[in-house]
Amino acid sequence: MSPIRTSTLLASLILLAGCGAIGRQHHGMQGPHGLVAVKSPHSQSDTVNRLEAEVRQRNLNVTARIDHAAAAQRIGQSLRPNEVVIFGNPQAGTPLMQCAPTVGIDLPIKALVWTDGTGQVWLGYNDPAWLVHRHGVPECPAAENVRKALAAIAEATVAR
Repeated sequence: MSPIRTSTLLASLILLAGCGAIGRQHHGMQGPHGLVAVKSPHSQSDTVNRLEAEVRQRNLNVTARIDHAAAAQRIGQSLRPNEVVIFGNPQAGTPLMQCAPTVGIDLPIKALVWTDGTGQVWLGYNDPAWLVHRHGVPECPAAENVRKALAAIAEATVAR
């Protein structure tokens, strides 16, 4: 895929997330393109902070937090709250890349916390099974382990 096409796809996904089109999924359901979206009963900032704390508690490295709304504000634009947390560790990522080396483009794992047009906060992440399938591997046992870990992180993050 060309860099222009990739950036257009990424911009479209961010736009869909911001407009709430992806966010119409039910609690914990997989949406379009392997995105798992979970409703959060917490505020945007509390959800992001809870996510980061949960990730760190599981001895995963938080590589970055990217606040898209703050970036938009710096260029004089507005955007509903939208923040990405990038995290992982070699114990989870290496087995995925052993199944499909190109899955490395999708690692470390990313989770997006966004607020839709109704004020609902969502936590979303890519299903690891979808990721390895995207990279041409129909089955990868490691994907199920990572899927369970991500689901547990999401569940703990949005717990009341």
